[in-house]
Amino acid sequence: MHWIALQWPLDDTRAAWGWWALQFTPRVAPVDEALLLEVSASERLWGGRQPLLRRFFKKNPLQAPVEWSQGATSLIALAMLRLKLQGLPVPADLPHGLPLGTLTAARPHVDTLARTGCTTWGALRALPRAGVARRFGAALVDALDVAWGERPDRHPWLTLPEVFDVKLELPALATTAPALMWSANRLLTQLQIWLQARQRGVLALELEWTLDLKRLNGAPLPPHQQLTLRTGRPTQDTAHLRRLASEHLARATLAAPASQLRLRTLDTAPWAGASQSLLPEERVQGERLHALVERLSARLGAAQVRVPVACSDHRPERMQHWQAACDPLRDATHGAAAGQSGTASTGARKTGTPSTHSAARAVPAPGADALYPPWLLPQPLALQVHHGQPQFQGPLRLLTRAQRIETGWWDAAPAVGETGLALRDYFIARSPQAGLLWIYRERLSAPTVLAASTTESPPSTRWFLQGLYA
Repeated sequence: MHWIALQWPLDDTRAAWGWWALQFTPRVAPVDEALLLEVSASERLWGGRQPLLRRFFKKNPLQAPVEWSQGATSLIALAMLRLKLQGLPVPADLPHGLPLGTLTAARPHVDTLARTGCTTWGALRALPRAGVARRFGAALVDALDVAWGERPDRHPWLTLPEVFDVKLELPALATTAPALMWSANRLLTQLQIWLQARQRGVLALELEWTLDLKRLNGAPLPPHQQLTLRTGRPTQDTAHLRRLASEHLARATLAAPASQLRLRTLDTAPWAGASQSLLPEERVQGERLHALVERLSARLGAAQVRVPVACSDHRPERMQHWQAACDPLRDATHGAAAGQSGTASTGARKTGTPSTHSAARAVPAPGADALYPPWLLPQPLALQVHHGQPQFQGPLRLLTRAQRIETGWWDAAPAVGETGLALRDYFIARSPQAGLLWIYRERLSAPTVLAASTTESPPSTRWFLQGLYA
């Protein structure tokens, strides 16, 4: 076996160091002031011991200087690290010449043993086992057996938490958003390490800060303030998360100075990784589209950045609607996750019931929209009718047969400015002055026809202009 002992920092990055080390070996254990790694079973996967060490320190995400040592057992590696940190020379005979002060189990008894002339591991091991166990405890004898490899090392191995939830004490009270963001960068770096170790991508996370005051100007304050960040696609890119956090914090107002920061994940998804091509490709410069959309939405507000979204409806005015640009990204992400679990949604048929799934999209048949005009009016324009012929800058001549739709019966109470039941016959017509137009004739529903049959004069057919052709 071969052990590596790393100096474990005493600040809030201790957990991140352990998570980072788990990618090199699953046997990682925090012991006292060190982080112990057993790499004999995994070092060949990295090309050997030295390539593993070079890769570990080269890819160190925390960018902090680290002292390290190695040994045949965990206690020898830990003792070598302690000698290096104290600036003491390394003895030639290992482990016999190691000072007793470098053995954790012997530290409470160093002074007593020194008065008997026992100052090294070898001298202690030479004493009678029964007397040492009776005088100093069996734990000291067991530690010597572990140091010489006669008893297996038993450590509580480090495991990754299921949810990222880390708190950070601020070095000073933060009164502005930039001061809060400076400390949030450290938490985002740890988040990236956790995501890489878990092979996950974050979709939503919450940044929470603790307020140092309970009352301000006589008004009570909440104990915490929160800020929720959401992404359209799973990501491990901390640069993008930093930009999002900066934009949101720039619009946030701190009710009082903050003393503590907390970052936790709300939603994550499996990380598929980055696809690579076998052929050389040009490197695309700039940020990705979804990252730009999320950053602009955070800066300007979600309602200010919108996109058209197709809907499963045969009424032209309802075939699409505008919504926040971030929503379709999230719908696509969750829709892909639902597809992996075996669920699917279907759109409404022409005369059937609509789909109840909010993310349903209409999939038109080939050539179904060949007659649709490129421009639709915001509201259909009522046309004048003379002797049964619709008029628009002159009499209109119908060029096609009727395209009939009958849908929207489920909209019993349509919203203001929207239509409900649609009974229409669509035509392409030619105007002497305006060119090609897309018009429809409104058909009467059965209740309307029945009511009109009791009157003296039947209601006239109404025509509407809804679209224009180039």
